[in-house]
Amino acid sequence: MTGPPVTPPTPAAAREAAIAASLAVFDDGRFRTDLARRVARPTESQVPERAAELRRYLIDEIGPTVARMGFEVRLVENSVPGCPPFLLASRLEDPVAPTVLMYGHGDVVRGQEGEWRDGRSPWEVTPDGNRWYGRGTADNKGQHSINLAALEQVLRVRGGRLGFNAKLLFEMGEEVGSPGLAALCRTEAEALAADVLIASDGPRLAADRPTLFLGARGACNVELRVDARAGGVHSGNWGGVVANPGTVLANAIAALVDGHGRIRVEALRPAGIPAAVRAALAGVTVGGGSSDPALDAAWGEPDLTPAERLFGWNTLEVLAFTCGTPAAPVNAIPPNATAVVQLRFVVGTDPAVIVPALQAHLAQHGFTNVKAAAARGETAPATRLDPDSSWVRWAVASIRKTLGLEPAILPNIGGTLPNHVFAEILGLPTLWVPHSYGACAQHAPDEHMLVPITREAMRLMAGLFWDLSEIESLPTT
Repeated sequence: MTGPPVTPPTPAAAREAAIAASLAVFDDGRFRTDLARRVARPTESQVPERAAELRRYLIDEIGPTVARMGFEVRLVENSVPGCPPFLLASRLEDPVAPTVLMYGHGDVVRGQEGEWRDGRSPWEVTPDGNRWYGRGTADNKGQHSINLAALEQVLRVRGGRLGFNAKLLFEMGEEVGSPGLAALCRTEAEALAADVLIASDGPRLAADRPTLFLGARGACNVELRVDARAGGVHSGNWGGVVANPGTVLANAIAALVDGHGRIRVEALRPAGIPAAVRAALAGVTVGGGSSDPALDAAWGEPDLTPAERLFGWNTLEVLAFTCGTPAAPVNAIPPNATAVVQLRFVVGTDPAVIVPALQAHLAQHGFTNVKAAAARGETAPATRLDPDSSWVRWAVASIRKTLGLEPAILPNIGGTLPNHVFAEILGLPTLWVPHSYGACAQHAPDEHMLVPITREAMRLMAGLFWDLSEIESLPTT
């Protein structure tokens, strides 16, 4: 006898052990070490000279991390010439167990060196109070690092088994529109087959409220242009007898969206907000944080709450407007004017009708000389998982069990992610658990992650992964 028999831990105790182990990874510095190494890689997908860095992030960083967890890893070249590859990995334990697909992107926007406060480098993790600064800390290196760390601790506490099957998809071009991602998912549909997507990107509804969002609004940028003549003409000699392109375009935009932000193009207005979406948004408060902008009560669609306007409706925004040279105006009527407007849209709006609908509406209102054209490539459709989905109820129950908090449920975020490739091409229910917040300075100098959110997210994700292994019958969509 070497001692009394050891009583196996109860399932609840084992779950708490996995959560504690994940939190310890943050508290003892291991997480920061891994994140600092990843942030140090200048994976700017908007900079062609960084192509080798994009590839190395997958080969030297993500590949070895998941390989030590028993994943089979392979690099898949992009079908779009000159674009970065993808990393696919899988860890299959039991054909009847649930299979989760996880997603992350390792590319970042430009570092904007020299523009960060206090001389901070975008390529270093710099703690300051409860903030950790560095490019990618919020989008997306910090978020997928949390998920990988929690997954590894669940695997360790369970004795080398997850209790479910896991697949990973990492890309390096999300910040430039995810070129090749849709084609990859079509080609690799069998390899990426799963029961659910669980991923992390974007912000929480508020820093102190865990959030679950189920899809994304689509986004379509449209250039509006008026070309009146070959050159400018003197405003004193010709003003009042020749058309001013700036005046024409300003009024054309006013025909599309009124002075209170309400869309006037009937074809681009949603038919309504589904009851389940309205119910999910009933308890959602927008803004109110110390660094959030003040809401304008009279702005947007009337008779809707701010949450319904942001997450359940379409919005048309003017992103840019140029006419003449504002910094150095001269006494001349400009020959042309250009604006870029953006439609953020929810499920039910067909991306293919956006530009034709705008052009037809302008013509109906007499603006036949205003030309509308898509300002960039293919527009991603909007996606939204039904908030009544049993997968949503499962995730909410897990988060509530771990944190003792009720998560905010957003049928979709106000922004845009490549969620359609998972929801439509792969046909998956999609659960997004963001680990950032709205004032993280994402895509700007001084991007950062919050320590309280990160510590809470380590616990949340460990509990979520643990509960995947406890599923006896798969939730339905």
